[in-house]
This record gives sequence, C-alpha cells and structure tokens, in this order.
Amino acid sequence: MREISTSIIFEIADGEVVPMRIGRSVKLTVQGAAVWATRSNDTEDYWLAPGDTLKLRERERLWLSAETGQRAQVVFTLAPRCDQRAIGWLARRIERLSRRFGSGWRTV
Repeated sequence: MREISTSIIFEIADGEVVPMRIGRSVKLTVQGAAVWATRSNDTEDYWLAPGDTLKLRERERLWLSAETGQRAQVVFTLAPRCDQRAIGWLARRIERLSRRFGSGWRTV
C-alpha cells in the first residue's frame, strides 16, 4: 500500500489565532472566509481569499487567523512522498543517456 495524498481540514473561529508548525511540505487552501497568514522566516504577511493556496515548507512555523466576524476553514494537502527507488533509477538513466548523447550543458 502507498500513500496517494492526504488532506486535513481545520476551522478557525473569529478572533482565534492558530499557531502551527509544519512537519512536512504541504499546500494550504482557504475555504469559507479570508485568512490572514504569517510565516516564519518571511517578511511578508498573506491575506488569502477563499480558493487561494499557499505552499508551505517543511519545519516552517505559521500563524493563522480568520477575517473578523467570520469562520474560515483551511485545508492542508500533503503531497505524496516520492518513491526513492524510482528517483534513483531515473537519475541513473539520465546520466547514462547524457554520457551516450551528450548533455548539452557546459560547466563553468
């Protein structure tokens, strides 16, 4: 059995600030009402309307709050982990082909 994708939905109440720590790279999607997002190691804050998405990095910290007078839902979607054997096979195949036909890249 292998993981295809997983989604987790949280509801944010009016006036609530939700601190989160991201354990794995995910995509955040906003539903319901607009959400204010503050990220660690980022000088920007994000105002996300319903339907907007934000890609989050592994080990990132995040603070979320909903638009005043509204309840919002945020959906965190985990991307499936890549099969490391498949990645290794592909890397070896590309290396063999580049040796055979030339890569076209120059090293500076």
